[in-house]
Amino acid sequence: MATTIRNIVILTGAGISAESGIDTFRAGANGGPSLWEQHRVEDVATPEAFARDPDLVHRFYDMRRAAIQTKRPNPAHVALARLDAEWPGSLLIVTQNVDDLHERAGAPLGHNQRLLHMHGEHLKAWCTSCDIRSPWRKELSSRPPCPVCGARGLRPDVVWFGEMPYRMGDIYAALREADLFVSIGTSGAVYPAAGFVQNAVELGVHTLELNLEESQGSRMFHETRLGVASEVVPTWVDEILGRD
Repeated sequence: MATTIRNIVILTGAGISAESGIDTFRAGANGGPSLWEQHRVEDVATPEAFARDPDLVHRFYDMRRAAIQTKRPNPAHVALARLDAEWPGSLLIVTQNVDDLHERAGAPLGHNQRLLHMHGEHLKAWCTSCDIRSPWRKELSSRPPCPVCGARGLRPDVVWFGEMPYRMGDIYAALREADLFVSIGTSGAVYPAAGFVQNAVELGVHTLELNLEESQGSRMFHETRLGVASEVVPTWVDEILGRD
């Protein structure tokens, strides 16, 4: 495969970070609250929720921001960072995750075009007054001023349900040039990311799924390999780099 594949697009989802102890945002059994602090999506992850109860939303994301800083990358993150460092062709890692574990594992190693957070980042704050996104590791509940303009209009730089994910044009452009599309640790249930495999297939791109279990989109992939991310991802990276 390493001799015929030049350009790769990789999509990562919650499954790659779950082994690092980061909760997923799936609904509980029988349609109950989500796993994240037992809050419903509509209470903490929509623009309407923020308008209705900004204190609740800020508290929720303050907890998530603090928790993420205590987690560590796992072997799957490290393997993708190694691929980033050694792959001679084009590579774009598109992550749905808002943690910084790809970065702390070593990606993008100084070339930012290699990593794209389509759903934003927990460790950034977005000023709704001046439209600047700033690195942010502290709390937002106290309504601190924007470090750029001084306005108290900061919100989590996270794409909520009902909002457009970031840099979709760049993602589709990369898919058009790709020879291989790899999906890692995704449920295949959240759009538009869930539609990337169909876009890739229609473009004639080879598709590979690495997941703990079959996803809602597994039937669309040319190949599916099941197992925990910390095992299947390093194995695949070794293979694509010709180390198998």
